[in-house]
Amino acid sequence: MSYRLEKKPQTATFGAYPLVSLADAREKRDEIRRKLKNGESPKKVKKVAGVTFQKAWEAYWEGRQDVSTGYRTNALRALEMHLGPKLGELPVGSITRELLLTELMKMNAAGAFVYVRKVRMWAGQVFDWAVEHGHSSVNPAAAIRPEKAFGREEVESHAALELNQVPELITRLSLERELISVLACKFLALTWVRTKEMRFAKWDQFDGDLWRVPHGTMKKRRDHLVPLSTQALEVLAKMRARQNGDYVFPADHRNDRPLSENSVLYLLHRMGYEGKMTGHGWRTVGSTWANEQGFNGDAIERQLAHAPDDEVRAVYNRAIYLPERRKMLQDWADWLLPGSAPPSEA
Repeated sequence: MSYRLEKKPQTATFGAYPLVSLADAREKRDEIRRKLKNGESPKKVKKVAGVTFQKAWEAYWEGRQDVSTGYRTNALRALEMHLGPKLGELPVGSITRELLLTELMKMNAAGAFVYVRKVRMWAGQVFDWAVEHGHSSVNPAAAIRPEKAFGREEVESHAALELNQVPELITRLSLERELISVLACKFLALTWVRTKEMRFAKWDQFDGDLWRVPHGTMKKRRDHLVPLSTQALEVLAKMRARQNGDYVFPADHRNDRPLSENSVLYLLHRMGYEGKMTGHGWRTVGSTWANEQGFNGDAIERQLAHAPDDEVRAVYNRAIYLPERRKMLQDWADWLLPGSAPPSEA
């Protein structure tokens, strides 16, 4: 039987026929319907002695081998510091929405508006685990709406131009000498990668017109594939011709170090775009252009390395959307830098 609990799909199994008759199955089905109507959970909660909230989060995060060690450590430290003192020793199934919210609001009151959302998310994943393993009947974190419960701080986002302002910037950029920072800025624009990923790019990561960004420089623990347009390949050819170090975009006077993290930003400031455009802003500009052109939303998100948390869907996207992302980046490059790359040889 399929049903929904806390807006999540669930499945109940009644047993194998003919050991369980059709009449017995219908009776069990009706029992689940009655519980759902009365706001009760159909799941049978097995009370296991000693399963505290702390033991639950330790067990859950120990099993999360799909994330980096640093990410797992941050989650465990946050739960221990902010929820552990009051809730850590309580049975995980006894923690209510009110108890959890009281502790979270302490962070909110301290102005940690972004951090409190992360802690709620990490705690919610533990409660989901507890429900699945029969240690709890509900996920109290799921009943807390972050947009309603927590505040927001005014932060300056990564500045980005409107699409109609981009041609003027490209014209201004073409007047610059081809410094490393200029070529790096173009490469960011053509690939939509983060500044860190561009800075730490090494030659052995490139294979023809495909760049495999290793997970060590990514937010998530997996490689990111970036198809390269002819214009991006032209930038790489220019960088290859001028140096022999490991880094594609090295520091100005050191081949053994990556380009400074502020080089592209300072270039844009010098060109008159301070507060208007950043290297990271190319991700916003590119995404806006692709959405306006009608490209598949999943392909756009995948190109930005905003992969879904669902690992099966993430693998599917990686396999299916690479051809579409290749076309998308080439069309974008042709719009951004028309005629800048030589025609491909037949």
